[in-house]
Amino acid sequence: MKTLPDHLRKGMKLVIVGCNPTESSVRTGHYYSGRGNPFWPVLFETGVIPEPLEYRDDKRIIEFAIGLTDLVKRPTRTVEELTREDYAEGRIVLSQKLGEYAPHVIAFNGRSVYEQFAQRRAKLGLQKEPLYGAKVYVLPATDSQHSQNPKDRVLHFRKLAALIRKVEDSRDAKPL
Repeated sequence: MKTLPDHLRKGMKLVIVGCNPTESSVRTGHYYSGRGNPFWPVLFETGVIPEPLEYRDDKRIIEFAIGLTDLVKRPTRTVEELTREDYAEGRIVLSQKLGEYAPHVIAFNGRSVYEQFAQRRAKLGLQKEPLYGAKVYVLPATDSQHSQNPKDRVLHFRKLAALIRKVEDSRDAKPL
């Protein structure tokens, strides 16, 4: 099965978890390459990344200590095509990755992505329980199937950027 590769390494400040790659993203070979997907512009506009990137630059995100992966690696046209088995396998594999790579913050791109992973209801924003020692933030989904209010999306991405700065500042302030 052809899919998108993970862009991960140990100790990243942030890992963003999507639901699964779309067939069109797999064809282009890049994350969030859907026409009109606001993912890349909103990362820059809200201060999550310091320079603008587009989907063709997705591998460069690692330069900013940010990783990309998915809950389910099987590509589909829509998330409705995913099965319970896909999610069950995805939870196991993603848990292993998050434990191994130990990011400081984990952001789920979409409430439904987090709910499928955690198997419980959630609200957007910072979650109470950490995951593998990382803060967890649930973002509004950026895909075309979820047309949230752009102001809400920007607000949550700005809050994510502030959380990353806070976590990184507190890590820098700790004595060795």
